[in-house]
Amino acid sequence: MKRTAARPLLWLAALLAIYLCAPFVASVPQLGAADWANVDWRATWSAVGVSAASATVASLAILLGGVPLGYFLARSSTRKMALLGFVVQLPLALPPLTSGVLLLFLLGPYSWIGRFTGGVLTDSFAGIVLAEIFVAAPFLIIAAKSAFAAVDPVLDDVAATLGHHAGSRFFRVMLPVAWPAIRAGLALAWLRAFGEFGATVMVAYHPYSLPVYTYVVFGGQGLPAMMPLLLPTLAIAIVCAALSIYSLRPKPALEQTEIGDDALAPGTDLTASRGDANDLRLAFHLRRQLGAFDLDLAWTPATRRLAIIGPSGSGKSLALRLIAGLESNASSTVQLGSTELHTLPPERRQIGYMPQDYGLFPHMSVARQLAFPVDADAVSARYWLDHLGLAQLVGRLPHQLSFGQRQRVALVRALTRHSELLLFDEPFAALDTPRRRRLQQSLRALQREIAAVTILVTHDPDEAALLADEVLVVEQGRVLQAGFIDAVFERPASMRVAALLGLHNVGEGSMSAAGQLEIGHGLTLVTLVTGASGQALAAGQRVMWRVSSHALFIAPDGAHAGVVESVELRRGERYVRVNIAGVRFDIASEDARLREGAPCRIDIHAAGVTVWAAASSCGQR
Repeated sequence: MKRTAARPLLWLAALLAIYLCAPFVASVPQLGAADWANVDWRATWSAVGVSAASATVASLAILLGGVPLGYFLARSSTRKMALLGFVVQLPLALPPLTSGVLLLFLLGPYSWIGRFTGGVLTDSFAGIVLAEIFVAAPFLIIAAKSAFAAVDPVLDDVAATLGHHAGSRFFRVMLPVAWPAIRAGLALAWLRAFGEFGATVMVAYHPYSLPVYTYVVFGGQGLPAMMPLLLPTLAIAIVCAALSIYSLRPKPALEQTEIGDDALAPGTDLTASRGDANDLRLAFHLRRQLGAFDLDLAWTPATRRLAIIGPSGSGKSLALRLIAGLESNASSTVQLGSTELHTLPPERRQIGYMPQDYGLFPHMSVARQLAFPVDADAVSARYWLDHLGLAQLVGRLPHQLSFGQRQRVALVRALTRHSELLLFDEPFAALDTPRRRRLQQSLRALQREIAAVTILVTHDPDEAALLADEVLVVEQGRVLQAGFIDAVFERPASMRVAALLGLHNVGEGSMSAAGQLEIGHGLTLVTLVTGASGQALAAGQRVMWRVSSHALFIAPDGAHAGVVESVELRRGERYVRVNIAGVRFDIASEDARLREGAPCRIDIHAAGVTVWAAASSCGQR
């Protein structure tokens, strides 16, 4: 099927390739018939020089203005910029002679500019350059716009959090990353300017550029005189094509070590802290209106490690960007210790920001990444390089590093400027499970060593439980529950919170009597643990309940009759889901005799049944 489908495509490709190559093949027999004896080589090389010089000057002018214009067109989504982008591309759609006529309206001897300049902008070298700029500039502008649009905006955000202002970010990050595509657009603009005839012949017939001189010779001597004039153009085209092919050759990558490189270096002592001894706390109240979405999150600190967990679109990443200052909002407040961060631009907040792919700059080696932050500490960089096993990687580029190495480089880059606040935006979301677990353990070990406040955005409850001491459970821009990890996981405020935390054996019911919990159709459990602090709950009171997995046992003489609904494997352990009177329980069991649909008996120990007052009624899990 694939070969049948590809054959017509191959024919079409071959047909166009043959047509494009055929003129070059057809010109070879004309070498002998060319009028070599009557060639005015002095005039020919003069025309070549005029075209090469004017194309170079025009390309430099296009580069100076076209790159910033392409950048602003890529970064702006306003209608005015969209209209401007349409207008600057119009010369591509105009016949060259029409372009020349339009330029005469602007620069000709009878225009106000022409009268002001005394006509020096036409029929001169300056006129050739101006004509070439008009017709060739769109090639570079389009290339620059596409190149800047393709650059991940996260790189600009990361550079801002590393202390660089807008101008520095443009010249040190955005432009170098976009440069390969811009360079290709510059080459196209130069070639277009070098070969421009229509606009040039209208605006500046003299001095002769190579296209105009070719036209003049053809009119006076005919086709036999063309081959000597075509040779310089063909030679330049061959050189440009060769340079393009050379620049596209893949660079050899260093060998990567993918196994065993994701953890901290062996023998690392993580017991001593190099962090600042002060015990900073981060407090914030974040408010942001984006269309119909309204974010309003607040947190008062009790510890230095917070996780924000919630579904996609709940505002987690927006909250992190507001803390970092990457989203401007005068109504939000962010305070780290005694410093009011919300009054500072992102480059002055002294924070480390790690997006999902770690935000390493693709054109910088590890050594340059670590030297990039403003006020980077070289001594601190050397310490962390050795401490995290990166000393042998300083010459590598990001694409030559494994995921674990990239994560550690991003961490070191933040720590070299003694960042007091580290922000992680789902840093492990794109990784496979084994690697994700290793990197989570590595980050947890580092958290114990440094004194920085860490904020983690994640949708993984296990990750939040491992890397944070407190958690904010959010949805639709609002906090559903906040508190210490243990308290929130043990007693979710609602069934929606329980669902977002991936909790099992949780539900809603009511107290039928002291120590008696009614949770299903005729299913009553005995509980020894009641209330948020062990206080008794009134009969008839709506409550939430949770049964510890250690309190559920499958036994032949169990008190409750159930049916096995499903059997699942979770991280290599076998779990059986049992339905008892319409209520589902997950039980860890290695009994291979338990299959779907099989009856079983269950014992539920009262000491493992916890109840507390329900905050809302959100259904049964």
